[in-house]
Formats: sequence, C-alpha cells, structure tokens
Amino acid sequence: MENKKEIIAGIIIIGNEILSGRTQDTNTSTLSIWLNTLGIKVQEARVIPDDEKKIIETVNKFRNLFNYVFTTGGIGPTHDDITASSISKAFDLEYGPHKEAMTILEKYYKPGEFNEGRQKMAWMPTTAKLILNPTSGAPGFNVENVFCLPGVPSILKSMLGGMQNSLIGGNPILSKTINLRTVESEIAKSLSKVQDNNKDVDIGSYPFFRAGKLGVAIVLRSSDQSKIDKCDIEIIKFIKEKKIEIIENI
Repeated sequence: MENKKEIIAGIIIIGNEILSGRTQDTNTSTLSIWLNTLGIKVQEARVIPDDEKKIIETVNKFRNLFNYVFTTGGIGPTHDDITASSISKAFDLEYGPHKEAMTILEKYYKPGEFNEGRQKMAWMPTTAKLILNPTSGAPGFNVENVFCLPGVPSILKSMLGGMQNSLIGGNPILSKTINLRTVESEIAKSLSKVQDNNKDVDIGSYPFFRAGKLGVAIVLRSSDQSKIDKCDIEIIKFIKEKKIEIIENI
C-alpha cells in the first residue's frame, strides 16, 4: 500500500459556556472520531472564550501548525457570537452579508421571519465557501484550511458529510482495545517498554470501574494494522507472564 503523508488537524472550541462548565463539550470527540475515519489525526484541541483577540491569535497559530483547523461555536445570531467577524480579521478579509448565505436563509424562513438577528447568521467573510447545514439552515463556512462550525452538537454532526469532499486525508487511523482485570501500576513498566519498541503506535492506558471491579483498557492506535498487531503480540506476552486476566481483546 502506498504510504500517505500524515495529515494533522487542530480543534478550537469557542464559548464562555464551555469554560464555565454550564455546557459540556462533546464536539471534540465527534470531530476527532470522524476525522480519524478520513485519516486525519487531531493533534491538539483547545477551549477558548468568546474573545476577539484570543480567537484571532489562536486561529492564526493553529492554521500555520496544522493541515486543517476546525472551530465550533460563536456563529449564531446573538451578540456574543463573534467567531465569524474574528475569523474575517484573522485572514484580513471583508466581513459582511454573504450573498449565497443570505439567499439560503431567506428561502429557509417564512416571509417576515428573516429578521435582523437571523440575518446576522449570514454575516461572515464575504468570500468564504459555505458548509451547508441540513438541520437548521444557517451555514458554516470555510476559509483556506479553517472550517467554522456551529456549537450545537446535533447540528454540527449533521454538517460533517458536507465537508468530506473538501478534505484530503491520509491512511485511516485504526485502533484496537485490550481490556484487562488489573491496575495501571501493575502494567506501567512493561507497557513503557512496548511503547519504546513501537514509536509509531499511540498506546494509551485508561482505568475503568465495571461491575464493582477495577480494570484497565489499553488502546493501540496507528494507521498501519501490522504495527498494531506487533504491539498486541508484545502486550499479550507480558500479560500472560504476569497472569493478568484478559476481559476482552477487540
């Protein structure tokens, strides 16, 4: 199989409500899982407030670091939705009513319902490409390698398919999970040795509590199945030597 270059992404979650704890962020997980299937690896996710300076600074940093950047939140009709205007400033582009977005929203609402507040959802960098929204009409937008999506999880999820043709991925990220009846301290040293031998595989260990008993899930992630298989063999070897119970290996 031809080796594809690693494609990496960053996620910026924008919203005071996330930082205050009033709203739980599920968009990072949704985006990361979806991007993995396209062979795009998320290397960093950051939560920032609805602050123009912070948005501009973070977007400019991320767009130079990563192949793709995804922002969520702050593109609705309310006064604190400042992502679109901040992105315009980050790219030094004109901010105003986007002709195509205005047309989409005019058709979406009944006559007389497309008021000033709702028109704000069509304000963005005027040259941006649109990301269509099959759920609530208001489109997201894309400038160069930055994709701006709404913060409402169900709406964001419905918009992912519309971006797929705009993204070039690498090899899909594969994963394998080994669930063990043990504690992390029991396997830490052995797991570190396996990681040292297999630099190209991400190895994570995650404690869990199930049916009144402690356990650890070892998760192996790589774009190369043979490298995951090699890791798996090394891990199973030390597990058997330590006589640790395997709950499941999937």
